[in-house]
Amino acid sequence: MNIPFLEAWRKRHGGGHAGSAARSEVESDREGVADMLAECELLRARVQELGVRLDDTPRSLELIDQLPPRWRDDPEELPWLGNDAGLYLGTVIVRTVPGASWQLMPGGHPVVRLASGRELHVVEAGLDWAMSGSPELSQVYAEAAEA
Repeated sequence: MNIPFLEAWRKRHGGGHAGSAARSEVESDREGVADMLAECELLRARVQELGVRLDDTPRSLELIDQLPPRWRDDPEELPWLGNDAGLYLGTVIVRTVPGASWQLMPGGHPVVRLASGRELHVVEAGLDWAMSGSPELSQVYAEAAEA
């Protein structure tokens, strides 16, 4: 999935497309990239409407998993909310699992790399969750925390 704000960040930081130069930029500005990926504005707005505050903790993932999936009624919003859910999942992992970090794959796709070297495709997990409810975000987190 094309992530427009990632392209905007690259342009602000003098980068081009998501090749090795962009991956190098991520390495040099990990905190900036992590903050950008943590925005998840659509997800934050939708869950706040339902009384859930996202505080970047594993507990918040459990709360999201329990929400009624009203976003499935809007085929235009569904992929964007799923993308945000995956980025939020990655944010929680990066901020709470020791050694976890964001990495950019060729093509600019963000993944979470665990200390073990395992890569988690969190955006795909978020899209799967938004479309079908499985795997639960808290389940993916639990597996990452055990790795």
